[in-house]
Amino acid sequence: MDWRGFELHPETPRGGMPLAELFGASRVAGMRRYMEGFARGFGLEGMRQPDRLPNTRWALALCELARDRGKLDDFRRLAMEAHWRRGLNLENGPDLSLLASEAGLPAGAADESMADPQYLARIDATRAESHRMGVTGIPTFFIGGERVVGCVPYEDLASAVRRAS
Repeated sequence: MDWRGFELHPETPRGGMPLAELFGASRVAGMRRYMEGFARGFGLEGMRQPDRLPNTRWALALCELARDRGKLDDFRRLAMEAHWRRGLNLENGPDLSLLASEAGLPAGAADESMADPQYLARIDATRAESHRMGVTGIPTFFIGGERVVGCVPYEDLASAVRRAS
């Protein structure tokens, strides 16, 4: 498995943007209900659903540094937990530094990655590749020749794996 994060909405300004501005208030309400039910199906309670879509470029740059240091899975898990449960801001340098430290990355890793042209170029390349592959939502899974998009039940993923076998 190869996890690749990308900017689904690269036009999101620093500071984020209201989800209702991007999707409309009624669609956001439906998305929230779906996510709550989906999470509850996995026994997850207390999921925080932010009102704003963050600009994730800095967090993605830090993911790339974590990938290079063998800490991607740890950092990605911590970042998801930070966003959905702890209320940390994935655009905030101090919050990203805290997550980097928790993932076992060296001091200064967050600041280093945010301005590193190598990591920013990777983010741009991954976004371009995702567009070529027709990615329109997150998560997107490519299983065999099939694309599975969105937060879908486990059974849907398992069926796609069986079809690919």
